[in-house]
Amino acid sequence: MSAVGNKPKRASLKDLASKLGVSIATVSRALRNSHEVSEEMKQKVQLLARELNYRPNPFAQNLRLESARSIGVVLPNLVTHYYAAVLDGIEEYARKAGYCVISANSHENHLLEEKAIDNFVGLHVEGIIACLAQDTVDYSHFLEIHKMGIPLVFFARTCLPEVFSSVVANGDVAAQQATEHLIKTGSKRIAFIGGPNHLDMVKRRKHGYLEALREHRIPIDRSLVACGKIDYEEARNTTLSLLERIDRPDAILAFNDIVTYAAFDAIKSKGFRIPEDVSIIGFSDGDTSAFVTPKLSVIMDQAHEQGTKVCELLMRHINGDRRIYKEVVPMILKIRESSDKF
Repeated sequence: MSAVGNKPKRASLKDLASKLGVSIATVSRALRNSHEVSEEMKQKVQLLARELNYRPNPFAQNLRLESARSIGVVLPNLVTHYYAAVLDGIEEYARKAGYCVISANSHENHLLEEKAIDNFVGLHVEGIIACLAQDTVDYSHFLEIHKMGIPLVFFARTCLPEVFSSVVANGDVAAQQATEHLIKTGSKRIAFIGGPNHLDMVKRRKHGYLEALREHRIPIDRSLVACGKIDYEEARNTTLSLLERIDRPDAILAFNDIVTYAAFDAIKSKGFRIPEDVSIIGFSDGDTSAFVTPKLSVIMDQAHEQGTKVCELLMRHINGDRRIYKEVVPMILKIRESSDKF
C-alpha cells in the first residue's frame, strides 16, 4: 500500500533510548553534552539522532525542567504592520535574553484574548506581553495572572495602571501636533475618526485633537468626532457619511492605519481632491503610506522600539523587579502631500 500522504513519525527521546538500550535520561544528558555521560555514549546518541533526524521539542523540555525560557505575546491584529513591527522588536530583545516567543492573535476578540492567556499559563511561560482587544472591558483574566505571580506588561492599549507596567506612545502630543498642522494649512472643520471610546489609546489621541482645537479657539463640533469599531468598512462608511453633509469636514485625522486607508479610499471614491478639498493625516507605521497617490501624511509609531522596550520591562519583572513602570515612546509626524496644501 502506498504511503503517500502519511507523514513520517518524528523520532522521540524514547525511540533513541530504545534503539540504544539505555534510559531516556541517559539520552537526554548525552544530547545536552552532560559530563555525566561518557564521550563514547554521547557520540552514539548524537550519531543516531542525526540518522533519525531527531529534533528536540523546546516546550516539552521546558515543561519537564519547570523553567520555561519562553514568554507569551497576545496581539489584537497581527496582520497589520504596526503589530508585526512591535512583535519583531519583542522577539529581537527576547532572543538576546535567551527566550523564545509564543505569539497569539486575538483578532480583536476578548474571548480569544482570554483563551490565549489561558494557553500561555498552560505552557508555563515566564511572562506575558499584551495589547487589549478592542472589545475587552472586563480585565479579570489579567488580574488572575497577577494573582498567580506571572509578570505581565501591556503596550499601546492598556488597563489597570495601578497593577501593571506599560509602554505607550505619546499619541496625545502627536495628535495635537497633527491637528495644529491641519489648522495652519487652512483647515477649519477637522474630523476625528477613532476607535472605541473606552480604549486609553483612543482617549489619548482624541484628547490631543481636542486640545489643538481649543488652543486655536475653534468651536468643537461633536458631530465631527466619530468613534466606533476599528473596522475598515465601518470607518469607510463613517467617512462617506461625513463627506455627504452640506457642512462636510475639510480635513480628517484618522486613528490608525485601518481607519486611515478606509477614510482615504472614501474621500477618493466621492471624487474629492486630496488635499485641496479634504486633507488627511493618519496614525500609521506602514511603509505603504509613501506609495499611494497623493503620498500620505502620517503620525508614525516607533513600533520596533516599543517592542524592545516592552520586552525589556517584562525581563525586569521576570528578574524580580516589582516596580510599576510607565514608559512613553515618542511618535514622529511625517508631513507629505495629503495635508500639505501650500
